[in-house]
Amino acid sequence: MAEKIDSRRRNVIGAGAMLLAAGQFGALESANAQPHASTSTAPPVKAESHTTLGPLKGIDAGLLNVAYADVGPANGPAVVLLHGWPYDIHSFVDVAPLLASAGYRVVVPYLRGYGTTRFLSDETMRNGQPAALAADVVALMDALDVRQAILAGFDWGARSADIVAALWPQRCKALVSVSGYLIGSQKSGIAPLPPEAEFQWWYQFYFATDRGQAGYQQHTHEFAKLIWKLASPKWKFDDSVFERSASAFDNPDHVAITIHNYRWRLGLVSGETKYDALEQQLAAAPVIRVPTISLEGDANGAPHPDPGVYATRFTGKYEHRTVTGGVGHNLPQEAPQAFAQAVIDVDRL
Repeated sequence: MAEKIDSRRRNVIGAGAMLLAAGQFGALESANAQPHASTSTAPPVKAESHTTLGPLKGIDAGLLNVAYADVGPANGPAVVLLHGWPYDIHSFVDVAPLLASAGYRVVVPYLRGYGTTRFLSDETMRNGQPAALAADVVALMDALDVRQAILAGFDWGARSADIVAALWPQRCKALVSVSGYLIGSQKSGIAPLPPEAEFQWWYQFYFATDRGQAGYQQHTHEFAKLIWKLASPKWKFDDSVFERSASAFDNPDHVAITIHNYRWRLGLVSGETKYDALEQQLAAAPVIRVPTISLEGDANGAPHPDPGVYATRFTGKYEHRTVTGGVGHNLPQEAPQAFAQAVIDVDRL
């Protein structure tokens, strides 16, 4: 799959933008950059060059025992890769080795409700609200004694990374976010959209019903496979690739977390009061000041904002890159070299 990259770096002093050639990406390093890995270019790799992230580890972190892959040198600069719905850690199966070979320590956790990540208590609310998912990331970093990391993700993972970058900027050295600025609120979530945009969110409205919850419970794998096809219409994944990830959806809390997440967005259910202060900050659409590269696939079939809409939310050093060649929503798995290169480059932005 071709991974031709168009890039746009926003001048944070003015309102304009300029186009950058792909060959310039490796030269973007600020004068006061923090220590980073030594390799400046990700080696060539084809999607699905690897089949596993290796043996998983587990650690108690906040409300969870988090299952995670830990790849690369233990003393390398930390990168945390965050997957989305309905995907899993194998979205980064080719990205993680690329970054490890560049000298990074790469942590790839299963989110709450996925894989072998488990809640520590049966009494804990199965809460899918965005602030809770972002707090999980900070708790994992605390448990691993990672004071600061590059955060990179897509879908739910990009939203969590955005939130950490906005609310805990001291923990986020830099950010790579597929589809850019994804921070929202219940208030914004209940505002009606134009009909075509509403149609793209059909599954959110389905999940708002008892029938939708029962349907997802009964047909979890089939539902996820449909989303994969719709969100990445040009990605020709095979059954073995899908089933490798689909096993993560057998987590006993997966359906509850998924349903709560989408119902919370529509204001149909409440979250937990301990996250109210965070949600109030997020409702104000806080700017992100850390160095950021946003990515978008040219064939993303999932709902996503236009890059021009969110550019002003990034007030630090910033670039946007469109990855071409029929790349859909699951960008790190479909275009691993472009994703890994963005992580390496944002470390020098």
